Amino acid sequence: MAGKRTHVFSGSVYEEMAGYARAVVVDERIFVSGTIGVDFVTGEMVEGAGAQTAAAFDTIENALVEAGSGLHDIVRVRIFVPDPDDMAAISGVLKDRVGFTRPANTTICSPLVVPGARVEIEVEAIRGSGTPE
Repeated sequence: MAGKRTHVFSGSVYEEMAGYARAVVVDERIFVSGTIGVDFVTGEMVEGAGAQTAAAFDTIENALVEAGSGLHDIVRVRIFVPDPDDMAAISGVLKDRVGFTRPANTTICSPLVVPGARVEIEVEAIRGSGTPE
């Protein structure tokens, strides 16, 4: 039987608009919603696929830390990218930020809902499963 569910919010307008949480925590598992490269404080979209990927990982990391975890506990990454030509920039940031954990990864070429978004990333983490870099 699963434990009680808790939620983490980032302040994104999308969370409020669509009625979801940045992350859902159940027991030691953390499910982080698809995250784009927006600075949720200013509402500005960061320029370029690599910079958007870094901004998305900043938001993801903040959610994981609030859930008592960190990037080191990520076990699965899903990346949605409209333009396959952006994959080199996205992959470089992915490797820099979480490559040391060697998570399972799926990349899907697909249009994104938010205009100007070049990448959307969702992750799953298990608290206590990884070793900080």
